Amino acid sequence: MPPLATVDGAGIPNVGPVCFAVAGDSLYVTIDRKPKSGKPLKRLRNIVENPHVALTADLYDDDDWSRLHWVMVRGRAEILEGGVEHDDAQRLLRAKYPQYRAMDLAPLPVIAIRIERVTSWSGAGVGGACDATGGSGAPR
Repeated sequence: MPPLATVDGAGIPNVGPVCFAVAGDSLYVTIDRKPKSGKPLKRLRNIVENPHVALTADLYDDDDWSRLHWVMVRGRAEILEGGVEHDDAQRLLRAKYPQYRAMDLAPLPVIAIRIERVTSWSGAGVGGACDATGGSGAPR
């Protein structure tokens, strides 16, 4: 599972693994029914204080480093408590993750990340960056 990075109002980072789905220019993460501490999740509290987030998905191969690659998505997050977009996002996530099909997700919030920039790298020499409008940037 890729990590989602959030930062609170004081600039303190928090990183935790998430399940995600992408539709158009948005990336979605639902809060699920896995056991939690009982208090509001730090990632949700951070998004309220500072909506700037990043998610990195990667592939690591111990034997062949030419197969290494990663993609980082950066953007602004919104918390969806309900509505059409919320429900559509949960449908996407259920389609991608069979474990979600048995969970009652409907009353739980969805994090909607409005993608502003995508950066990638590959051990095979392919990579780069682009913003949400398709503009190109230098690899990082």
